[in-house]
Amino acid sequence: MTDLRSALERYLTIRKGLGYKYQRQTRLLADFVAFMEKRRATTITMKLATEWATLPADCQASWVSERLTDVRGFALHVASFDPRTEVPPVGILPGPKRARPYIYSDAEIDALLKAAQALPPQHGLRRWTFHALFGLYAVTGLRLSEAIGLECDDVDLDAGILTVRQTKLGKSRLVPLHRTTCTALRRYAARRDAHLGSHRGSTFFVTEQGGRLLPRHVYFVFWRLSREIGLRQRGDHTGPRVHDFRHSYAIRVLVDGYRDGKDIEQLLPILSTYLGHTNVRDTYWYLSSCPSLMQEAAKRLDRRWEVQP
Repeated sequence: MTDLRSALERYLTIRKGLGYKYQRQTRLLADFVAFMEKRRATTITMKLATEWATLPADCQASWVSERLTDVRGFALHVASFDPRTEVPPVGILPGPKRARPYIYSDAEIDALLKAAQALPPQHGLRRWTFHALFGLYAVTGLRLSEAIGLECDDVDLDAGILTVRQTKLGKSRLVPLHRTTCTALRRYAARRDAHLGSHRGSTFFVTEQGGRLLPRHVYFVFWRLSREIGLRQRGDHTGPRVHDFRHSYAIRVLVDGYRDGKDIEQLLPILSTYLGHTNVRDTYWYLSSCPSLMQEAAKRLDRRWEVQP
């Protein structure tokens, strides 16, 4: 076993011990160490790191940047005991561009939920499952995986609390629900139990036969309904996404906060915790990504200038 491979094992143990899942990084960094071994190289250099990150030659720029970022973290670890190590600096390769969020209007959400209720079969459970699921996305900002991963025991409709388990960094959190949301979920649960009877499993949202929903099920239905209501055109590969429910929720909270005169600096950490962000920096991103937020910030600044003597 080479020194780099031993160092990688220690590095991964440390990162995973801090709560990072590091599944993709484990695979990629093992490939990087194999690349170094093939070249009989024992020291990480900028040239070798960049050469590996740009393989294959036709890979996308965003993929190259992510690969080099993974090497950078590992190189920082190795540099702590091998001063010959060259750590690739930030910004030497173009990074991925974060998609601008699509903000759903109330009318679009209503249209999507109405279309979900018309899904076949007419007397089945499927239409009620997606009506409740998309409605929950819209009013809580949950990640797709968090909502379809809910177990029945995680949904306390009497207390109005969801327990979202093992999200990023293995953390869990509590998500409060409005009473109207509890009512809608209670109706869905009653229909689900009546439809499945003794065949009901432990998952809160289920398929027509009672199985666990998979992301591909949700994407397929969302794309179908999006085309029906005009959010996407047939054949479109881009457009509003399921994840944009989360963005829409976050931006609505911040816009309402501005309009109500709340202290946004105090609101952002609260929203970050509610959304389950691993870093409040991810929540600050919304301030610069949405024109309506910038408009509200400008209006507040104008009001401050107006009251100045």
